[in-house]
Amino acid sequence: MKVKEVAELAGISVRTLHHYDEIGLLSPAATTDAGYRIYSEQDLETLQQILFFRELGFPLKKIKEILHNPSFDREEALEMQHRMLLEKQKQLEKKIRTIEKTIQEVKGERTMTQKEKFEGFDFSHNPYEEEARRRWGDQTVDEANKKTGQFTEADKNRLSDIYRNLTAARHLTPDSKEAQDAIHEWYVFLQRFGHYTPEMFKNLGQMYVMDERFTKNIDQFGDGLAQFMADAMAVYANQRTNEN
Repeated sequence: MKVKEVAELAGISVRTLHHYDEIGLLSPAATTDAGYRIYSEQDLETLQQILFFRELGFPLKKIKEILHNPSFDREEALEMQHRMLLEKQKQLEKKIRTIEKTIQEVKGERTMTQKEKFEGFDFSHNPYEEEARRRWGDQTVDEANKKTGQFTEADKNRLSDIYRNLTAARHLTPDSKEAQDAIHEWYVFLQRFGHYTPEMFKNLGQMYVMDERFTKNIDQFGDGLAQFMADAMAVYANQRTNEN
């Protein structure tokens, strides 16, 4: 199959396939004299694997390492992907139920507990690890991951409390006492998983608004929350820097 046919079949762009070829992730079996890429049946199987891994949030670099490993087993990989997608489905179903309950509450048909409002959200897993590694280095992220493995039920409850407080304070000015108290709790919590200097904390806040993935994820808790956190984190970091 030619590249355009593969792109239409898989629902991705031709440019994406060209990029996969350029980085050595998926190179077509052959190229015609005219320079057209020709994909084999095996290439399509590999592309399916890539798209499954991408759906699960794996970075391209990691996918390449997995697929190019001599011990790679396609059946084993499919079984793992199946388990992970089922888990993702469960989390999505929880979020759907939460938003349905929230709609009912907005209509005055029911009252939700604070805990119910955040069912289905789990920030113990960081889907943006590749970006963090690029910005802050492997050592910082590896240390954070090691600590994240010790994520307790109390940590999850604490995280939910922090986000509730931040959501409630987001209509205040970022330098207000309430906002700064809430963002201080966020700063302290992050130290549980790695050493964040005030400058790193401020830069992290900027990522919340510069990267639409972060913005979308955070704003699920309340419109404008990502921007509010970024502003409050900048104020907090600047105050701590001046104090020192």
